[in-house]
Amino acid sequence: MASKDEVKRYRANLSDELHSAALYETLARVEKDDTRKQVYGDLARSERDHAQVWADKLKANGVHQKGTGQAVKTRLMQMLVRLFGAGFVLPTLAAAEYADRNKYHGQPDAGRMSADEHHHAAVVQTLAHGGDPDMSQGARIAAAESWHKGVSSGNDLRAAVLGANDGLVSNFCLIMGVAGAGTGNKAILLTGLAGLIAGACSMALGEWLSVTNARELASTQIAREADELEMSPEAEEHELTLIYRAKGLDADEARRVASQMMRDKDKALDTLTREELGLDPAELGGNPWSAAGVSFCLFSVGAIFPAMPFLWTHGFSAIVQCIVLSTLALASIGVFTSLFNGRSAVFSALRQVAIGLIAAAFTFGIGRLLGVSIS
Repeated sequence: MASKDEVKRYRANLSDELHSAALYETLARVEKDDTRKQVYGDLARSERDHAQVWADKLKANGVHQKGTGQAVKTRLMQMLVRLFGAGFVLPTLAAAEYADRNKYHGQPDAGRMSADEHHHAAVVQTLAHGGDPDMSQGARIAAAESWHKGVSSGNDLRAAVLGANDGLVSNFCLIMGVAGAGTGNKAILLTGLAGLIAGACSMALGEWLSVTNARELASTQIAREADELEMSPEAEEHELTLIYRAKGLDADEARRVASQMMRDKDKALDTLTREELGLDPAELGGNPWSAAGVSFCLFSVGAIFPAMPFLWTHGFSAIVQCIVLSTLALASIGVFTSLFNGRSAVFSALRQVAIGLIAAAFTFGIGRLLGVSIS
């Protein structure tokens, strides 16, 4: 019989595999491209096979699953796929696959599943990067290598959640601080709306400056790389050879690929830009205006929740409703963060609520002290 720790591991593995299988099945249903649809279907079947292994181990040890219902974050991710398409969630899914590619390392009863997970991570990274899942192994190594440099740098889903969280927490704390000082309802509402507008404008300006500066720096670096390619092509070809050697190609194959790449200076520059500089020439950090607009909207969405109760009520009732509404919003954000932090939805929600309430209680206390001392 398996020990308690082993049974716990079987359950965790089964849950992970069922989560992945459900997502790939949803992606296969919404995907229009036949090749990608087939890839998602193959990945789903592989994950189902893995899940069956752990289900059989649990059954052999007399452990029966209480239900087959999907986890909250699985349903949430499926909803996002149906609403926004595969491209919106692929970066998050690829980052999770990359982080979990070694999860079966050291589990002797996992069989070939460890190798399968490495393959899945490479395939999903290639799909998220916009590549062909049927590309050669060498090309997949290159695509995966350039993609995973940005795994931790965020994506649309992560940016949306964190942007809304910034607005929610900052305005919640601001309103609680003013309310703790004992000011009237109109003053609190005015403060909340001012905090929303000021914070959203600050976020938008900061994002615009950040993206603009990143684009200018990237353009300068690419121009320098282009000059080096013209002035010293032999040195750049040698750099390409070293890049492909680092990706796992043997010396002769790396030199052949580098030599072929140098025949087209544009492709060579594109490769050097991606691999040596870690930049995407097509993006260069994104559009500063769209980034600013999205930041403004996301911050505003989060910041409006704490201020809303003061629009229809006042006094102690407004403060209580503000806390309740903000708590629900914090919990929702916590559930969304579970999509890319690897923790359970319940844990993420409770942690988010706890941190938000502690911060709000602190500012409320400071406001109370200041209000008493000033009065």
